[in-house]
Amino acid sequence: METTEWNDESEALLRLACVQGIGPVKQREILEALGTACAAWRATTDEVAARVEPAVARCLKRGCDERAVDRALRWREATGHHVVAWNSSRYPPLLREIADPPLVLYAKGDTARLAGPSLAIVGSRNATAQGRRDAFDFAAALSHAGLCIVSGMALGIDGCAHEGGLAGPGSSIAVLGTDIDTIYPQAHRKLAERLEREGCIVSDFELGTPALKGNFPARNRLISGLARGVLVVEAALESGSLITAKCGLEQNRDVFAMPGSIHSPLSKGAHALIRSGAKITECVDDILVELRMLEHTRMQEPERSRADPLLDAMGFAPISLEQLASLSGMGVDKIAAGLSRLELEGRVAPLTGGLFQRTSRASPPR
Repeated sequence: METTEWNDESEALLRLACVQGIGPVKQREILEALGTACAAWRATTDEVAARVEPAVARCLKRGCDERAVDRALRWREATGHHVVAWNSSRYPPLLREIADPPLVLYAKGDTARLAGPSLAIVGSRNATAQGRRDAFDFAAALSHAGLCIVSGMALGIDGCAHEGGLAGPGSSIAVLGTDIDTIYPQAHRKLAERLEREGCIVSDFELGTPALKGNFPARNRLISGLARGVLVVEAALESGSLITAKCGLEQNRDVFAMPGSIHSPLSKGAHALIRSGAKITECVDDILVELRMLEHTRMQEPERSRADPLLDAMGFAPISLEQLASLSGMGVDKIAAGLSRLELEGRVAPLTGGLFQRTSRASPPR
């Protein structure tokens, strides 16, 4: 239980956050107009109406959801549970800068992670094997450089980014699109347990909020808001990751995008970001230079591949066995045997639909 910073203003902020019909932007307007949350609750209806728009004043007059406040106060009594209010020194400083910061954050784990330097890594739920590997490798290298990796705990790129962050000292923060106690997707329950032990999990949704579709775009502003920059690894044109990148641009964050094959739908979103001014990212140094952290570490050069005619024929885009046979002139049986060998060596990965793709370990010599 955290008690040292919890005071009347903290509870007043929680109560303000639990007023129905007032979102983060209006909540901040109330604070700017009346000075403190305590002052807002002490003010008369006329005093409030004189300083904020009538609809906001009416919502404040109706009061807060007392049950939601009681649930939050009881919840924070448990070990490892934190309600981090706007007035707390533990409130993330970068999050204070955005236009619509939450008045309170529900958190589990090490809240000190919220104040340290961090980078968001996001991407497709239906990522390729190479995309998942890139997300893990970049996150691990950036974590070793001292950055905490922020993501949304979704399947695919997000999960791999969290795992990579946890592989280094920078660790990782998950921002949920549900309340703090709802793990979504359920497949990431063990990842969530590890994040709670070794990193941090946060949500700005009231306790009891389920996994509603509309919540996830709203939480994306926190993923970018907590971080110094956003890296998009793989994303289709309609991907929610592009919402996170857009939030990052609006919040004056650096936005990075990893290019991919021109034939892959999962490269279209990243390529669109690059055309719009995102920084093309081919190695970790590209990020560290922008964040002025290059002196801390350098990503190891990819393992140099031995000459292999099958790899030469594959190129770097996903390819089928039949296409390989046509390009290489080899028999199908010989190609199948070669692919099995390369897969065991970690130089080729199988994809869905009977396709194969080179991995980062099969990068060409420099």
